[in-house]
Amino acid sequence: MASNFTLSAKTRTDTGKGASRRLRRLAGELPAIVYGGEKAPLNITVPHKDLTKALEDERFYSHIIKLNVEGSGEESVVLRALQRHPAKPLLLHADFLRVDATHTITMRVPLHFTNAEKCVGVRLGGGTVSHAISELEVRCLPKDLPEFIEVDLAEVKVGEILHISDVNLPAGVESVQLSHGADHDLPVVSVLAPRGGSEETTEGA
Repeated sequence: MASNFTLSAKTRTDTGKGASRRLRRLAGELPAIVYGGEKAPLNITVPHKDLTKALEDERFYSHIIKLNVEGSGEESVVLRALQRHPAKPLLLHADFLRVDATHTITMRVPLHFTNAEKCVGVRLGGGTVSHAISELEVRCLPKDLPEFIEVDLAEVKVGEILHISDVNLPAGVESVQLSHGADHDLPVVSVLAPRGGSEETTEGA
C-alpha cells in the first residue's frame, strides 16, 4: 500500500526524562524512537504540531508512514505506540516500527460499520445496534494493509450476532484472533431486541 503520510524527523542524542521535557517545552519537538528490522533502534524527534495534525486522520493509525530522518535517510514505518499526557492535550512519546515489503506486520485496523440505517433488525424489528469491538488486529504484508475493514449491517436481524469469522477480510489479510483457534472468534456487533418487546396485552374480555 502506498504511503500518503510523510513526517520529517531529526536524530537526537540526549535521552532521559529531563531531555525529553526540554524538547517538548522549548523546541516543540516530540521524542520518539524507530526500531525493528535489521537496523539498530534510532532515537529521533518529530515536530509535535505535525504529528498532532496527522493523528486527526483515522487512517494514520493503520497506514504506512514515510519518515524523512535528517542525516539518516528515509524510513517506511507504522505507528506502534503513542504516549499521551494524562491531563493535558499533549503527546509525550511515539514509537515507530520499521516495515519492509517482504515481512508481515501486525496492526490494529478500525472497523467501519455500514448500512446501519438499512439494518433489518433496526428497521423492521425495532432493535438497537450494539458494538462489541471497534477495531480488529490483523496480520498482512505492508502492501495489503487496509485503512479500515467494512462490516455490513444490512441483513443483521434482531438477536443476531456477527463474529470475527463473519467479517469479510481483504485479500492477504488474516485475523490474529482467529489464528489462535475457533474459541477466539469474538463477537463484533449485534442487534439487541427492543426493551419490553412488542407484546400487546389486553385486559378483560
